[in-house]
Amino acid sequence: MAIAARDFRELRLDGMSRNFGTVNALKGVDLTVKRGEFIALLGPSGCGKSTALNCLAGLLTLSSGKIFLDANRIDELKSEDRGFGMVFQNYALFPHLSVRKNIGFGLAMQGLPKADIQRKVEEALAIVRLGDQGDKLPGQLSGGQQQRVAIARAIVIEPPLVLMDEPLSNLDAKLRLEMRAEIRRIHELIGSATIYVTHDQEEALSLADRIVVMRAGAVRQVGTPEDLYVRPAHADVAEFMGYRNLLRAKASKTSNLLSLNTGGVTLQGTPVDVNGEDDVIAAIRPDDFDVSPTGPLAVTVSSAQYHGHDFYCSGKSADGTEIYFRTKNKVQKGDKINLAANPARVLVYAKVTP
Repeated sequence: MAIAARDFRELRLDGMSRNFGTVNALKGVDLTVKRGEFIALLGPSGCGKSTALNCLAGLLTLSSGKIFLDANRIDELKSEDRGFGMVFQNYALFPHLSVRKNIGFGLAMQGLPKADIQRKVEEALAIVRLGDQGDKLPGQLSGGQQQRVAIARAIVIEPPLVLMDEPLSNLDAKLRLEMRAEIRRIHELIGSATIYVTHDQEEALSLADRIVVMRAGAVRQVGTPEDLYVRPAHADVAEFMGYRNLLRAKASKTSNLLSLNTGGVTLQGTPVDVNGEDDVIAAIRPDDFDVSPTGPLAVTVSSAQYHGHDFYCSGKSADGTEIYFRTKNKVQKGDKINLAANPARVLVYAKVTP
């Protein structure tokens, strides 16, 4: 295929900030993105990830900071002069234009000759596997097909950077899985950098080369999916990466581990951002608990949902703390069981995180 991203080395964000009145929606974001990278901005609603994307796209002006594409400062350019592709959550297709005309709209606005537009549109249709749908209107397509049209429109202008704002949130579970693979395939095919906003940690883990976890307008951690899954740097990052059990505990040092007293129960854990005796948070994934007769943590099962190969359960400990765990054993409400966890998978953080 002839469609390929414009050549560049890196995108650099230097202290990118955005205020709405007295509200600091984005606080001094620093990030460097290399050509060909797939970056996921991950975090809960209101954390600043869409604001960051809109600042990159030129839809919002910066309150402070700078954006560079290689040596060129671009934050002062209009949105259309940055040359980025944008894929919106709601597709943003023109309902009265055919698929071909939707895809070619940006090229027509650039004043390209009709023959060049036609060639590039056909190439884009082939890339998103919609070659036989070009004459239809968007309303005649499925949600997944409409999202492919939106992606084709974004890549046909051969952008150095493609920006995607929760593009799969309107699709059903099966289509989301299919489109994840398609988005990654297209990203690798055209060679652009992609910045992808999502609140879904599974999406971020499966798609991204690096994940940027955000909270309250600030970057909390940047790393590979493996880094963030195995070793979140802060308790709030751990919670967002699936460590659903955040247990308050008193810690005391025992060799390289910490001895944790939580609700009268003693567990062993691995310190991450805390040292010595302290009030701490112990973070444990539901998957990292094992049902064991000798486990130190006794719980009474509150609910057990069958997920095909295992049960996803919640229960109450002796002090009333809600505990979430998975098990292949068949359990039901009211069962009394004991849980254990490998100390390497019990991550210990300072009680107060900024």
